[in-house]
Amino acid sequence: MLEAIVTEPAVTANASVLWLHGLGANGHDFADLTSSLALPENHGIRFIFPHAPQQPVSLNGGRSMPAWYDILGLGFGSAQDAQGIRRAEQWVIEWLDHEQQQGIPSNRLFVGGFSQGGALALHSGLRYFEPLGGIIALSTYLPLADTLEKEGAPNNKKIPIWMAHGTFDPVVSFDLGQYSYQHLSQLGYAIDWHTYPMLHTVCQEELQKIGQWLREQLKIS
Repeated sequence: MLEAIVTEPAVTANASVLWLHGLGANGHDFADLTSSLALPENHGIRFIFPHAPQQPVSLNGGRSMPAWYDILGLGFGSAQDAQGIRRAEQWVIEWLDHEQQQGIPSNRLFVGGFSQGGALALHSGLRYFEPLGGIIALSTYLPLADTLEKEGAPNNKKIPIWMAHGTFDPVVSFDLGQYSYQHLSQLGYAIDWHTYPMLHTVCQEELQKIGQWLREQLKIS
């Protein structure tokens, strides 16, 4: 499995969140996420922040950096690194399987991420063969959207999905994020969609709402 930062709860873990960082970052980028979600002390959620491997990224002139897969472009109709995306999906599966081996039921497993990490969370979570607790996708897009109708796992057809995007995002355009939300909706997925007047980043209000959503999904009082 990929190396990761693992944050254990104060009580025995009964749920897990696998959180995937954005392009050029690493697991440390969101390692303090738990302190921003306003969760109760006894939340029981293990947070896992894997590190993507170094690899050349075409969008950035072929420079090597932490990346889940190569990005050839972020416009409508841009070519995609399908092989790399599917390889990264296997890394996610390995961690999700590992958490089940640690005694966490699949329906209490969540996968989320920001930017490229959010894209991989959507791709992998919707194709995972066992029912997951939910997907969190921030400032991102749906990769390989044309294959999802055929490849989507029946067990995750009704998975809760929380998506958000900045209306002034200059990296992953708001239009691309909104298109991804609409495409998922047309395929029958239930999306909790949020927008914020911000750039390619996260805000405190957004994080607090994610914390509230996680409490609702896991029935944490």
